[in-house]
Amino acid sequence: MNILVAPDKFRGSLEAAEVCDAIASGVRKAYPDAKVTSIPLADGGEGTSKILTRQANGSEVTIAVMDPLNRPIKATYGLSEDHQVAFIEMAAASGLGLLTVEERNPLLTSTFGTGQLIADALERGVKKIILGIGGSATTDGGIGMAEALGYSFKDHEGNTLFPNGQSLEKISFIDVRNVDSRLTPATIIVACDVTNPLYGRDGAAFIYGPQKGADPEMVARLDAGLENLALVATRALGRGVSLVPGAGAAGGLGAGCMWFLDAVLKDGISIVMEQCNIASLVSNADLVITGEGKVDEQTLAGKVVKGLAGLCKSHHVPLAVVCGSLQITPEQARAAGMTYAVSVLNRPMDLNTAQREAYSLVSDATFQLMRLFFFNRGAA
Repeated sequence: MNILVAPDKFRGSLEAAEVCDAIASGVRKAYPDAKVTSIPLADGGEGTSKILTRQANGSEVTIAVMDPLNRPIKATYGLSEDHQVAFIEMAAASGLGLLTVEERNPLLTSTFGTGQLIADALERGVKKIILGIGGSATTDGGIGMAEALGYSFKDHEGNTLFPNGQSLEKISFIDVRNVDSRLTPATIIVACDVTNPLYGRDGAAFIYGPQKGADPEMVARLDAGLENLALVATRALGRGVSLVPGAGAAGGLGAGCMWFLDAVLKDGISIVMEQCNIASLVSNADLVITGEGKVDEQTLAGKVVKGLAGLCKSHHVPLAVVCGSLQITPEQARAAGMTYAVSVLNRPMDLNTAQREAYSLVSDATFQLMRLFFFNRGAA
């Protein structure tokens, strides 16, 4: 019996690798002779870099960068074992988690630190960069990142602008004379799990600005700034990317990566599954067990569970899902390709208790689903 265990994290309680261990322990309690292969997954957001680095037998690099408010901090990214691929999360340098609630202000924040991480990876000779852009504190269209890589943004009088959100509306010219030449041969893939355009009512400022500290006036100003950036960048760089799905991700960093890095946007789970060779592992499995903290409508739109469900369906392999909170109907689960889906909660409990007991809850729920699986196969 070949069991593939491939979950996402349970946010606030277990990292993906810990969920793997908990599920594997439940499998072995029910079926000690099972062959268990564990692959922690992520959807391109928090934790993706660590998972991809581990999968590539790589190592971590920690350097000094600027945080979203231009203060010095340490940030970490991953390198593959052969140092040819870098795994970077923009949140490590430009993330919302680096600021207090009172400090959140997308007019003032910048992705400059993310550009510093990219520059350091290029300095180390990488040929490929996988960049996760979830969790941003910024709405600067990627101009901070670009500045760290040699781009310069000028107003109508030729003055150099500080690369943050409030400068977007003032940009009249982009100076590309000092752009880092090492960008040209590098392949850059961006893990992006949203489809918003750069500006407009569904764009970066209106949809995500408020959670980054923007009031209605700031939102309107940022949206106008992103539209101005689009006009200037399209003229200067010859690419109109504002309506590409994902252009508005991470405060417009999606568009910035396409303009300034010539990057390709892909959904995060596809990148992670490709790097982990999941398709081959699924094809050889008798059962796949996955999970995440909450299975809901967002799960059905493209997270880890949805990505695996599609693969399992194509290979005719049953998929079992364990989760903390199950918020979809049986009909939705079946339509998405899930053979079995269950919450790990086995009694009424508050959130703190559920998080504290998460490991044992996941293990016990897995034990029960394995017993059910074998019963249905005539093995119990």
